Amino acid sequence: MHDEKIDPKIYDLYDAYCHGTMGRRDFLKRAAAMTLVGGVSGLAMAQALLPDYAKAQTVSFTDSRIKATYETYESPDGNSGKMRGYLVQPTGSGPFPSVIVVHENRGLNPYIEDVARRAAVAGFLAFAPDALYPLGGYPGNDDDGKVLQRKLDRSKIFVDMLNGARFVRSNALSNGKLGATGFCFGGAVANFLAVEMGNDLKASAPFYGSAPKSSDVPKIQAEMVIHYAENDERVNAMRAEYETALQAAGTKYEMHTCPGTLHGFHNNSTPRYNETAAKLAWQRTIDLFNRTLS
Repeated sequence: MHDEKIDPKIYDLYDAYCHGTMGRRDFLKRAAAMTLVGGVSGLAMAQALLPDYAKAQTVSFTDSRIKATYETYESPDGNSGKMRGYLVQPTGSGPFPSVIVVHENRGLNPYIEDVARRAAVAGFLAFAPDALYPLGGYPGNDDDGKVLQRKLDRSKIFVDMLNGARFVRSNALSNGKLGATGFCFGGAVANFLAVEMGNDLKASAPFYGSAPKSSDVPKIQAEMVIHYAENDERVNAMRAEYETALQAAGTKYEMHTCPGTLHGFHNNSTPRYNETAAKLAWQRTIDLFNRTLS
């Protein structure tokens, strides 16, 4: 089912399902009960929005341009003291500029692993930590992943991601220059890392993530390229205050709103994906990293 055929009410319900406590069964049940114009089944629309990770793979894990491994790292003050992530390096001996890639609110799923591989193909040492590692790691589906992530201490997840950023920045293959990107929850983390890491983070490109506190914005020394969806009321409500704080602090930044997009527009595993906007936003991200990390 193409995205233009999905009723906006189903998108709104899906957003509530993704970001709240609603389970898959309740999401599908409530969608099926909706009366929609045109007689198309709300259940069919809802099912079409569920991720298909076969669509998400754009760079194979066996691609000759990269080498991917799973690596553990120490994470003091995090959820368990030890973490694991997906490390992808370009072919060659390095050193490479490094990037941390932070997942949504459901763990290290195949889409985010593919994003890490895309970053490596572009020439970066990419590391994507799995917040769910203390509970056994991403469970193989987003529904269980979302439940597991809610069981963890959110503030300690941020610490685990901070330690992951430090891990990849200090890796023997890294040139010592670090960038960050993330999506939804990961976008909030990318903003958090910009606040917490000071000059140790050279660039950050959050995608539709919650803004930091305005009082913390003066701590940001990274160059920022911040991506928003046009139709994303929850996140966009924070935008104006964030931009005012960035301007007052003299931070080097860009903010981009991609027309006609929904929250999650970069995720090519669901019909929320907007190919034109996703490619443009990703190119802006890679351009940011190229000019700040090389």
